[in-house]
Amino acid sequence: MTQQQQTAGGDVRLAGISKTYGSFTAVQPLDLTVPQGSFFALLGASGCGKTTTLRMIAGLEEATTGTVFLGEKDITDLPPYKRPVNTVFQSYALFPHLDITENIAFGLRRRGIKSVKKQVDAMLELVQLGDFARRKPHQLSGGQQQRVAVARALINHPQVLLLDEPLGALDLKLRRQMQLELKRIQTEVGITFVHVTHDQEEAMTMADTVAVMNGGRVEQLGAPADLYENPRTTFVANFLGTSNLIEGEVVSTGSDVVVAAGGGRLTLPRERCSAPTTSGGRLLLGIRPEKISLAHADDADSIATGRNRVTGRIVDSSFIGVSTQYVVESPAGTSLQVYEQNIDRRTGLLPGTEVILHWNPAHTFGLDADQDIDAGVESVEDAA
Repeated sequence: MTQQQQTAGGDVRLAGISKTYGSFTAVQPLDLTVPQGSFFALLGASGCGKTTTLRMIAGLEEATTGTVFLGEKDITDLPPYKRPVNTVFQSYALFPHLDITENIAFGLRRRGIKSVKKQVDAMLELVQLGDFARRKPHQLSGGQQQRVAVARALINHPQVLLLDEPLGALDLKLRRQMQLELKRIQTEVGITFVHVTHDQEEAMTMADTVAVMNGGRVEQLGAPADLYENPRTTFVANFLGTSNLIEGEVVSTGSDVVVAAGGGRLTLPRERCSAPTTSGGRLLLGIRPEKISLAHADDADSIATGRNRVTGRIVDSSFIGVSTQYVVESPAGTSLQVYEQNIDRRTGLLPGTEVILHWNPAHTFGLDADQDIDAGVESVEDAA
């Protein structure tokens, strides 16, 4: 089965696809390619268009404009049951009166296949539920039910598996376990998974490629690490984790860009700027909280030369186990966040302490200063 699925089908390609409901545009004209055999995530807050996009791939929504291709085949006008795709929903939609074996076998029996045991046993082994074959859905945990739903979809040998917020009903610990489980299953069967989620950690844990959606458009597309390290907009910088954004004026440009901000000079690599860097222009400097180190104000001489540094005063600190999170007031920004790993926890960094924030200039990225600094922050809260 695996080899057959790996070589069948092709890329999922959306060409100018869009969806409008009256005067409301849910998905702006979109060109997007999902590589065959990849784990692809559509990530965004509620209302960004990600589920509508998924449903157009499935045929559950009719596209207003554009074309859906699977490999070289145009499947835009095919009804859902004729498309070589299957969908797993958040609700799982298992049949409560059937045991797990019959739930998984349902699609085969509907097609008139009588000998199903070998295929069902293979699916039970894949999702590691062989010992639960004769149980009913209500006798399983949420994570086990989710695996049954995946097995029921995969037994039909789809070329693409669509997952619409499949982990949304699970608690945090189980959700993290199932993220790894889904990735294992996708790697083993080798078919294309397209996963819709509002959870950035979930998308980054599982997906090879993430498309961050905002307002019916793809804001940025790329590998999880690249999106996190090199966001091109303030929305992506804030939606994928937390970013400190410092506004400044470009002083000089070269291989490094020098910016006047917070009463000092900060530098960053030119290749990490997604905005123009003309002298005298404005620029937003971004730095992730975990990239910053803290030093007492009277320990300035201990900081290595060449590091970016700004002054500040701690106004709040929170111990969260793996790290301590600090909020620092600074001339460079109203409140900067710093995350320090609790390897050797320091006790002297209390609210009211005057500090110097310092970091490697190479860890800084540059964004267009005309963007809304808070873009993406509310969306993260809404999505949660």
